[in-house]
Amino acid sequence: MEGKEEDVRLGANKFPERQPIGTAAQTHEEKDYREPPPAPLFEPSELTSWSFYRAGIAEFMATFLFLYITILTVMGVKRAPNLCASVGIQGIAWAFGGMIFALVYCTAGISGLPLSL
Repeated sequence: MEGKEEDVRLGANKFPERQPIGTAAQTHEEKDYREPPPAPLFEPSELTSWSFYRAGIAEFMATFLFLYITILTVMGVKRAPNLCASVGIQGIAWAFGGMIFALVYCTAGISGLPLSL
């Protein structure tokens, strides 16, 4: 038993300086990969492709329809004489959620983005 305790003390004192743990132990000189070159933010050749304009039109129409339907729903609730005569707060939530669902479903294949709201 004496030898094992001494081995533990020897191991603990073997490295007197503090060693970094985790990500701090990784130095930047020892990368095992190469950084990719920076990608350009904008390609001028994009302006000549129809898919660029189609995506922009789809995003514009989706955002317009989202705002139109949801704002009209809120206005209808506010103008109703009481909440029972309108769709209520839950109806507003369903209008927002339903519009996002429908518009993402319709435009995701065109623009690749789930709406830029």
